[in-house]
Parts: sequence; C-alpha cells; structure tokens
Amino acid sequence: MSSKAAPQHRSAGMSKEAIMVSLADHLIYSNSKYPINATTRDWFQTAAYSVRDRLVERWMETMQRYYEQDPKRIYYLSLEFLMGRTLSNAMLNLGMDEQAKAALYELGQNFEVVAGIESDAALGNGGLGRLAACFLDSMATLNLPCYGYGIRYEYGMFRQNIENGIQMEHPDNWLRYGNPWEFPRPELLYPVKFYGNVVEYKHEDGLLRHHWVDTDDVMAMAYDTPVPGYGGRTVNNMRLWAAKSSRDFELRYFNQGDYIQAVADKNESENLSKVLYPNDTTEMGRELRLKQQYFFVSASLQDMLFRYKKNHESWMQLPDKLAVQLNDTHPSIAVAEMMRLLVDVHHLTWDEAWGLCTRIFSYTNHTLMPEALETWPVAMFETLLPRHLQIIYEINHRFLQQVMHQFPGDGELLRRLSIIDEGNGRRLRMSHLAIVGSHTVNGVAALHTELMKRTIFADFERITPGKIINLTNGVTPRRWLNQANPGLARLITERIGKDWLTELDQLKKLRAYADDTLFQQQFHAVKQANKERLADMICRQLDIQIDTSSLFDIQIKRIHEYKRQLLNLLHVITLYNRMRSGTHPDIVPRTVIIAGKAAPGYAMAKQIIRLVNDIADIVNNDQQVGGRLKLVFIPNYDVSNAERIVPAADLSEQISTAGTEASGTGNMKLALNGALTIGTLDGANIEIRDEVGAENFFLFGMTADEVEQTRRKGYRPMDHYRNNPELKQALDMLAAGYFCPEEPTRYQGVVDSLLKHGDGFMLLADYASYVACQDKVGELYRDRQEWTKRAILNVAGMGRFSSDRTIREYAERVWRVESVEPRAKADNT
Repeated sequence: MSSKAAPQHRSAGMSKEAIMVSLADHLIYSNSKYPINATTRDWFQTAAYSVRDRLVERWMETMQRYYEQDPKRIYYLSLEFLMGRTLSNAMLNLGMDEQAKAALYELGQNFEVVAGIESDAALGNGGLGRLAACFLDSMATLNLPCYGYGIRYEYGMFRQNIENGIQMEHPDNWLRYGNPWEFPRPELLYPVKFYGNVVEYKHEDGLLRHHWVDTDDVMAMAYDTPVPGYGGRTVNNMRLWAAKSSRDFELRYFNQGDYIQAVADKNESENLSKVLYPNDTTEMGRELRLKQQYFFVSASLQDMLFRYKKNHESWMQLPDKLAVQLNDTHPSIAVAEMMRLLVDVHHLTWDEAWGLCTRIFSYTNHTLMPEALETWPVAMFETLLPRHLQIIYEINHRFLQQVMHQFPGDGELLRRLSIIDEGNGRRLRMSHLAIVGSHTVNGVAALHTELMKRTIFADFERITPGKIINLTNGVTPRRWLNQANPGLARLITERIGKDWLTELDQLKKLRAYADDTLFQQQFHAVKQANKERLADMICRQLDIQIDTSSLFDIQIKRIHEYKRQLLNLLHVITLYNRMRSGTHPDIVPRTVIIAGKAAPGYAMAKQIIRLVNDIADIVNNDQQVGGRLKLVFIPNYDVSNAERIVPAADLSEQISTAGTEASGTGNMKLALNGALTIGTLDGANIEIRDEVGAENFFLFGMTADEVEQTRRKGYRPMDHYRNNPELKQALDMLAAGYFCPEEPTRYQGVVDSLLKHGDGFMLLADYASYVACQDKVGELYRDRQEWTKRAILNVAGMGRFSSDRTIREYAERVWRVESVEPRAKADNT
C-alpha cells in the first residue's frame, strides 16, 4: 500500500453542514429517494452510509498503518459477538454525535426515531458475546492492532416472544433489510474441509506426511465490519465468515429435471452459518455446532497465515507477529488446526510447529461447571475431522509422556489430565486441548481463577504452576454509560471533565460529591428520568402501568438455574403474601423486572419464564396489593433493551450460588449506572464490593467454601422448608397451583427440583439470608438521600471495571502487544 494518507471523501467532514451534504447525497445516490417519499428506514440507511464514509477513511488509514509498521497483531476468536446497534455508538466514538443529530433535525428527522429502526446484530447469546464486543471497542480505543474473527450468522439469537406466558422462539432475521456496516469480500474465500480420509505417505525428505482426501468442502467468505475506538483514530476490523457452497448447483441434476437435488448441496453447505447455536439436543444439532466451530476457526487461521506470509519468508517469526486468543472452549479446535496447517500444508516438522503453536495461543475460561466444559465424542470427530483426531492423539501422547516423566507412577494423574476422557464414552475434552496448546490460561474474576486452580484445573496448576492467571472482566464505558445513559454521562462530565471516557478511574473524583445536596438532586433526577423512560416502554409494549417512584429491582441475564431467578421469585411471593396478610403495612413499593432468554432445549429455564409470567398475572391484578408490587418480564432481552433497562435500575440482582458465576458483566454495567447490588460473594461481585465499599453493597448467602462444606456434610433442603414458615408458604402455593389454577400441577416439577431432587443451587439454604437482606434494601430505599449517596459511591467505585483496564492487562501479560499510535490528528471541519 502507498504510504500516503487515504484520500478524503468530499463530504466526509465532521461539521453539521458537511454531514447534511453527505445525507443529501446518500439519500439520492444510495437509496434513490427524495425527502418527500423517503421512509424512516431510508433515513436510517442514509445516516448509516454517511457515518460509514467517515469510518472507512479512518479504517483504511488504520490498516495502512498496520501494513507499514508490521506490528504483532491480536486475533480474537469468538463464536459470539453481541455488537448491538452500531449507528449511535459509531457517531459517539467518532465525535460527530451532536452534529449528526443537528443535521438530521435540519432535514426534518428525529434522530431517536431514525436510530430505532436499526436491528441489533444479535450474534451472541449473552455475556460471552457482549464481552467480546466490549473488548473490540477497547482494543480500538487503545490503538491495539486487532482482528475479531467469528461467524456471520444469517439468523442471530432467536427472537423471544411470550405467548400465554410461554417463551416462543422465532427466527431473528437481522439481515432482512441488509446491513449497511458490513463489506462483503467475495475475493476472500477459503476452503474448509469435512469428512474424508487421511492418506499417509513418505515425502521426498524422508518424513511421513499426511494428506486429507475425499473431503466435503465448504467455502468461507469474509464479511468485514469496521470497529471504531473512542476518538475515531483507530478503526479495527471484525471479520465474520459466511458459508458458501463450493458449487452453486449440480448441472446434471438440473438437466434431469431434479431441481431440488440440484441445489441440495449448496443449501446444506450454507446451513453452516445459518443460525447461532443450533439446538444441540439432537445428534444433527450437535454435529452442526462442531462444524460451525471448525468452520470459523479454519477460515480464520488460514487468513492469518496468508496475511503473515505476504510479508515474511520464515515461519519462525510467527509468534512475534500473531497472538491468538481463544474466547472460551468453542474455538479450541484451533490448536489442532494450526498444527495441521503448519505440518501438513506448510511442511514444518512436528517439533517446529508445536514450538510455534504453544507460543501463539492463549485461552480464556468462562465457566467452573464441569458439564459446561465442552466435550465431543471421539466417534463424531473420527467421522467429521479425521485428521484432527490423529493430531489430537499425537498431542495427547506427547503431553502425557512429559507428565509421566515429571510425575512417574501416577496413572490417576495421567487419566485426569488426558485430553481423551476414557471414562465417559470416549470424549475429547476441549478445555484440556486449549490448555495444553496455550502459553497462558486466564480466569475472568479473582474468585473464578482461584477456584479454577483448586477444582476443575487443579492438576494443570500442579504441573504448570503460574500458567493460570486472573484477568478480571470489564465493560466499555463508551456504550454502557456514555451511550446508554447520556443524562448521567453529561452530569459526570460537568463535574469531573470527560477524561473518564478513556480513563474510568477518574470516576473516583465523584466521591467528593457523594454528600453534595445539589449533585444528589441532579443524580436522582437523571435516575428518575431513566425510570420514566423505561416505564413508558413497558406501558407501550406490555400494557403494564408501573409506579416510577417504586424501587426498580432488576434481574437481567440468561435464564439458568444457577443464576437463581427462582430465588428472586420466591422473594416476590413472600412480599406478596406479606402485603395480602397486612402484617407488614409499610413495605416499600417495588417493581421487579426480569428479562432474559432460555436456551430452546432447556426445559427448566423455560418453565421459570412461564412461572414469572404466571406470578405476574396474579400479583399485578390483585386489588389487595393495590399496585405496590409489580412483576414484569420484558421479552426479547438484547443489547438495545439492556441500554434502556440498565440506566433505570435501583437494585441489581446478582444472586447466583457462590462459586458458580465466572465473573458477570451485567453486575458491572448496573453498578456503573448507579444501581446498588444485592449479591453473593460470587464472580466479580467480590471485587465490586471491595471497590465500592462493603457498606454500599447488600451481601447475603453462603460463600463458595460454605457451599462446598454444606454439600460435603449432606445438604438437606427439606430442613429449610420445614423450619421457615414463609418459605414453606411460598413453595406450597407453587405446588398447589395458586398462580395457575387452570393447571394446578404445572409447577410441581419446579418444587420437586428443590425439595426432592437436591436443590442443586441451594436456593433454600440462602432464602432466609436473601429475604432478610431484601428487608434492609427496602429500609434504605425509604431514605432517598442516603440511597442516592450510596448510588453515587457505586458509580465512583467502578473505575477498575473498564474493559480498557482488562485489555491493557491482556496486552502486557498475555499477548505482549504494543499500541500502534495514529498519525497526527487531521482537521475534521
């Protein structure tokens, strides 16, 4: 590429006038519309293209910088990227937010209406995908050379509708109207192989070689999306792969009149990138999920090596130019694929390739639950990826030999460490492959990392002490405060300046205003406005009226038993019973808001959603309660809904069983926006409590050690049921069908899971502590001044939880990558 700066588009300035020219041009030349017949969607496309022009200039300049300086690059492999909407975020990061809104207003358009047309890029399920999106934002903001690699799912995470209280899944066709932010790259195609056989032969150099033949091939085509950092001086690339058939159709079938069969191969191939997380309760669904993982990993590694070879002759520099991060176990097949590419395709020796491989990869673990650590049947691998199974066998053999020499005679240790689990139907432990093939493994919160070392990966910590480190997660303040909560962002900037946007530690300056009466009033006014905005949305979408002066008690996260939405519901029932009995006349009015999706095959999680809606139907319409307690389930929780809910929260529910949540990032977003947390000592809750002050955090429940001790002694949930009258009453109501009189036994299975089947996540053990803690919440909420003071101190204590801090730690401790500073800032008028 030329060393000259990228040419500037004639209308790509940042002034209101330049943006108006750009909008007028794109309305006509990109949308073929005049203002008189343009729809709101036309105006959204026009605004997106106008912003994209400015992104592209900075994107090209960034890529040019990377090519000229040839830095070590970060390649972030993630099966999920929950990016949300792009328009507002890009405008804010480019510093053109106010000018663009003014330009649209001059042209007769309301920005909020126009921006609301954009579909969420729902390429993720929850925290994992949103974390990846935050990390891409931070890497660009910190001027770190990075590519994000994933899959361009045609249908993202399903769209959740609630019909008769039941979750119904509908396709999320987010690409229905096109995606103005992406750039198709039809010239960037890589073959990805499946099935076939492996042929061994002796090369002319005398070494044994392997050739993978008779394969079914799928083509991976790249789609690039620019990801701007704050300030817009660095714009990195997110490259997503779409599956394309290696042949459009079989002409022989077409000529025979069999039109369905003619395109069958094409359709089957392109199903690979059709949907995020196919239902893996079937054999076909599980195979498709493994195919997806290998598909995007293979295409991404081929792309990395192609880019490397354009500027380097020797492979020996590879670890000096590539840092590949595996975001959870989904991309861990990358270890075997890198070995295949280096050994089979580029003909390095095994030792050379393995020496490079183990200096390139690093692995982030996101779960402590053994059942959530991905494993695959050996038989499935043997059929689908036969060469990779051979490679994994060889990796495992050499690894276990090293362990045997280090710890001779300990066969049980070898069995536990082996990548092949021989005791459960012969399965590949993908987390073990990731650990063996990586130079660094990290947990995502201090407790999580400590428990990794003591439990699931204790043997790895024993044989390679220091390999497992902690890097506590964070969130980007650009989206989760500046964009989601503009009122609070303005108030903070008025008091401490705007440096907090890139140095979140600056928020500690707010501690000086915690007792300031005027600041408290302004802070409360912002919170109240956000609550009224959310209440208006709930009224419009769900036809539920809520009291905006009530305590907004929020639990927003994936529906899962360990996250204990059911414990929240037991408290709602308890409050309801107290209100009806009249024994607690002074209960603070409360609106409990729950949102989240259940995996389509997760029956208990879907039953919990139904229970939320059944309880809400009774509670919300009970005249004796009189509106003092409302329960609301907001359907289709996604990034855009989170941006409305998070700023309105008074109380953040982080109530997972201690020792089960890896980190959590919802806890960070909510506290950053001035919610007080009620939570256990789990995940990042511990570090949040340390930072904001124990007195500003509502702590309840057993610790992780106490949970383990209770299990060892023999947990007896029935004892808690018998000894706590309020708990017994709540469970008896569920069992008797109080909230579903038309089908009284509907929730017998839920009750049985707690009383007869062990209460695996110890809801009943923590119930009394949780309810007592919630009583303290209600008492404090009466004192608006004190509550507001503590909310301000929560915001002030959240500086540590910026994803910028997390990424700096990755760059320094794991990737060994330095920033590539942009050129001197150009005139943006």
